Amino acid sequence: MTHTDRPALGIALRILSGVLLAGMFICVKAVSQDVPLGEIVFFRSAFAIIPLVVFLWLRQEFPQGLATRRPGGHLLRASFGAMALFASFAAIARLNIAEAILIAQLSPILMAIAAVGLLGERLTLWRGGALALGFAGVIVMLWPELGTQGGSDARLTGVLLALLSATLSALAMIMVRSLNRTESPGAIALYFVLASMIGALATLPSGWVMPGGWTLLALVGAGLLGGFGHIAMTLAFRYAEATRLAPFEYIALIWPILADLVIFRLPLSSSFVLALPLVLIGAALAAAERPRAAENAPAPRR
Repeated sequence: MTHTDRPALGIALRILSGVLLAGMFICVKAVSQDVPLGEIVFFRSAFAIIPLVVFLWLRQEFPQGLATRRPGGHLLRASFGAMALFASFAAIARLNIAEAILIAQLSPILMAIAAVGLLGERLTLWRGGALALGFAGVIVMLWPELGTQGGSDARLTGVLLALLSATLSALAMIMVRSLNRTESPGAIALYFVLASMIGALATLPSGWVMPGGWTLLALVGAGLLGGFGHIAMTLAFRYAEATRLAPFEYIALIWPILADLVIFRLPLSSSFVLALPLVLIGAALAAAERPRAAENAPAPRR
């Protein structure tokens, strides 16, 4: 076992990142009715810079690690990521947190499919089956809204925004895979946060509010929790293989479910309970393909 092969630490960090990111979504949900979307995104991005810069400085990657040879690639990745963040927070305002996070589980499935067209990878039965199951879960979740005249327009809009966020996140992750070949992870993360801040500032003329008290605390908390959650996730993949961490991706759904039930007093719908295994099995199929591909890959040259 090497100093970077510490699976127990990696698993603990992945679980911690799920708790921190759930805390971020709770903060966002708590202020979503009182604070404009752009202002929420600004606070989340601005205060996420603090833990990110400290982390990069401790790793001796700041500021030298921010140099880039691919500014266009960073611009594209950051733009996709920023739009995904806007869509995600808009969905959180209209849905239960657990529902929005469940739809976000489609992102790795969509990334696997997008890699076929954008990176020339092969369309496999694993990917096709994962996509079919994932979207079957979304249809099951939406069925009560589609099958009745009294369906909620806000809820339907929330699902569509969550799907848009998952799609944009998949495209952003495709760009991350490409950038990782030449760019530092710190530069990729920081440029994304800066792009989100700039996009949020563009909404300032539409009218922001002056937050105070618990509202200000929740906005600052969203940024700090989001920043530390991202760092914990990054370190998790440093200390443990992605295939070992995959089962713990789904533990992250426990915290949003508890938040909906305990904090926001939102009941779990029967459609969510039926959709949950379909989406998770689809995400598991998408993840299960990686080790098979890795087994057939040639050994790296030393």
